[in-house]
Amino acid sequence: MMEFTLWDLLRNLGIGALWTLALSLTAFVLGGLAGLLLLAARISKSVPLSRAARGYIELFQGTPLLMQLFLVFFGIALLGLDVPPWLAAAIGLTLFTSAYLAEIWRGCVEAIPRGQWEASASLAMGRWQQMRHVVLPQALRIAVAPTVGFSVQVVKGTAVTSIIGFTELTKTGSVLANATFQPFLVYGLVAAGYFLLCFPLSLYAARLERKFHAARPH
Repeated sequence: MMEFTLWDLLRNLGIGALWTLALSLTAFVLGGLAGLLLLAARISKSVPLSRAARGYIELFQGTPLLMQLFLVFFGIALLGLDVPPWLAAAIGLTLFTSAYLAEIWRGCVEAIPRGQWEASASLAMGRWQQMRHVVLPQALRIAVAPTVGFSVQVVKGTAVTSIIGFTELTKTGSVLANATFQPFLVYGLVAAGYFLLCFPLSLYAARLERKFHAARPH
């Protein structure tokens, strides 16, 4: 059994937490950009485009993230490409995140009263002008809190990527637990690490929700 001090454990878990944070940010940013494209397709008047976006969203919401990561990791390998675990993890989480964010944002757009659409249409605005100048600014206020709240799910979702070999916080904890034979201590520290990453986001999301609810006209 290798000897590890508490500082050794914290230092190695800290590196794993940084990889968790980096993967979360990558998936959230790229997933957000892809989610905007999905949102545009989902609310489009083009029936084939809307149905394609809906099918994409239902596919990624209706299947486990673990299966999605396996399909990305082994699917790319079938093409004869040597895909590193971090790339497969980033692609898989980005696809997962884009589907959920697109649906969250679609709900926020549809929460805008129909009268807002009709009022902007009376000003001879086209559909995308209505979206840009009237609907999206209002939907953004509604979307901020659930979007920040979903970022917690993205951070926790990174734990699944340890299965395909990405060395983030959970994978680092697993290696340390096997090396030290102290699983309770190590996984306790891993849980504390996720708590420190997720709890501030949860508090911020709740604060934003209260703020925008108070500012919303009744």
